[in-house]
Amino acid sequence: MSVISLRLKERELSRIEELSKMENKDKSTVARELLEYGWDFLMVKYYKEGKLSLSGLATKLGISVSETIDLLSNLGVEAPIDYDDYLKGFEVLRDK
Repeated sequence: MSVISLRLKERELSRIEELSKMENKDKSTVARELLEYGWDFLMVKYYKEGKLSLSGLATKLGISVSETIDLLSNLGVEAPIDYDDYLKGFEVLRDK
């Protein structure tokens, strides 16, 4: 495992300390978990904005496409496609 040193604002440090106490975990573990959650949040946001495909999101999150679909469903995130794109998908399937 690598080590990184960074400067935190008092607010950020107090949040890590508070979460550390709430979850009875050390501050390093909490900080690593927050980084992971932040990454996941940003990747889902990019997917929602149409900047990532479903398979791209799955790859970024390190999970399967079906797990990604379940995650998006649990978060209430809808696919960033409009109705016309949806119909075009059916046309492509029909033509095969």
